[in-house]
Amino acid sequence: MMEKGMAFKVTGVLILTALLAGSPAAAQGEAAPAAESITANQGQEPILLTVAGAVLESLKNNKAWIVQTFEPQITRTFEDEALSVFDPVLNGEISQSADRAPSVLTDDYTTTDSTVASLSLNKMLTTGATVGLEANAQGNDASAGTGTTTLTAKLNQPLLRGAFPKVNLVSLQQARLDSRISDYEVRGFAVTLVAQVEEAYWDYSVAMRNIAIVEDSLFLSRRQLEETLERIRIGKLAAVERMAAEAEVALRQVDLINARSARESARLALLRLVSPSGGELWDRAVGLSDEPEAALQGEVAPVDDYVRTAMRLRPDLNQARLQMERGDLELIKTSNGLLPKLDLFINLGKTGYSDSFGRSMNRVEDEGFDITAGLTVQFPFFNRAAEADNRRASLTRQQSEEAMGNLTQLAQVDVRKAHIEVRRLSEQISASAASRRLQEEKYRAETEKFRVGRSTSFLVSQAERDLLQSRVAEAQATVGYLKALVELYRLDGSILDRRGIQTPGDRPGGSGSG
Repeated sequence: MMEKGMAFKVTGVLILTALLAGSPAAAQGEAAPAAESITANQGQEPILLTVAGAVLESLKNNKAWIVQTFEPQITRTFEDEALSVFDPVLNGEISQSADRAPSVLTDDYTTTDSTVASLSLNKMLTTGATVGLEANAQGNDASAGTGTTTLTAKLNQPLLRGAFPKVNLVSLQQARLDSRISDYEVRGFAVTLVAQVEEAYWDYSVAMRNIAIVEDSLFLSRRQLEETLERIRIGKLAAVERMAAEAEVALRQVDLINARSARESARLALLRLVSPSGGELWDRAVGLSDEPEAALQGEVAPVDDYVRTAMRLRPDLNQARLQMERGDLELIKTSNGLLPKLDLFINLGKTGYSDSFGRSMNRVEDEGFDITAGLTVQFPFFNRAAEADNRRASLTRQQSEEAMGNLTQLAQVDVRKAHIEVRRLSEQISASAASRRLQEEKYRAETEKFRVGRSTSFLVSQAERDLLQSRVAEAQATVGYLKALVELYRLDGSILDRRGIQTPGDRPGGSGSG
């Protein structure tokens, strides 16, 4: 399969040579842009990258990726927050007061010190019930002082609104879904980052190859100019032929300037994505180890295989499915709001009385007790707020379902278009290679005709220009095919599985087709 040819492997240092067999440019080492790139900045240690190495470096050092990895950790804090509703809550209070008042019987003042203390422990259950224990104590030190201690067990159980675990667990389940959604957001970012790194790698590769091609073409143009000048000197050509040859050399010099600028732009783009550690980032020289031709193996799988993979692995589709689940939970929550509030409460208490605070606590164990039970009812007239929430949740759920259908169609179209592009570029590789071979023959023929006086410098320059374009087209077709494969793997969501990369929250599952 074609995909197997994309497996990461080191194929040796990429040495770009002139494409014409026996070219003096190749023999003299003029077409070695990889070496030029590596030695361009003597003050910095050069970086030699494979595709796999570039991807791994980006997943360690890319600033945008590091920022994104915090999102799942932040989102998961909401799970603990939602779960905290069911945690026991301990409340305590103690106060002391002094009351100084004139005595009724004498002219003196009487001071009464009072102490009030309370302690309660409450917990909400998933059934909606709230259970609790409460202790209250009060005492004073007046001459006829009394002490009171009360222990109460409380139960409040909703019978309608909030009476079922599926309702009371909605917030927790939504928080957990949000965490999974965040995981898929991170996975989607990783998919995009890996694809960008690989595409930038091949862009830099073709930029270096274009320099080799243009340098070789410049060498040929200069050799043609020298030959033209010699033939003019000996009288075999008119002086006007010199202009065409010199113009061709000037054009090749312009092409070389542009090619070097394109290479530098591609280098900066690759460095930004990879963000290698050590030294000044932007001045680092970069050499590539993987050759584009090493990935050209096998055939592309049928498009339906990629479509099925996309339906299973694409992060945006999985996010949309989780959003629909979240909408279902929202419907449960808002439907609960339509019910009237009807709660059953039971309070069972025991009270101890005595002439002092300490003795009242011992009297709690006496046989006496009090029990209170009843119902509380609440139902707002019209209940319009709850009805609006429920209607909004229902409409949002329907909208999410339609959006899911639309997103599924878009994903299928994206994958099918990407598959068409891969097939087109696969065919274009062989076509561009054939075109380049024909242009080589045309250039050789035109050169031989020029040497025997049957052609002109202008026609030779045209042939050389066509040859240059065919070489560039061949290099671009090869790299374009590799980039199209990367784009296909991005759109079907399988690029991480194919590269053996896991992101937070990955579920067990197979990789894509092929």
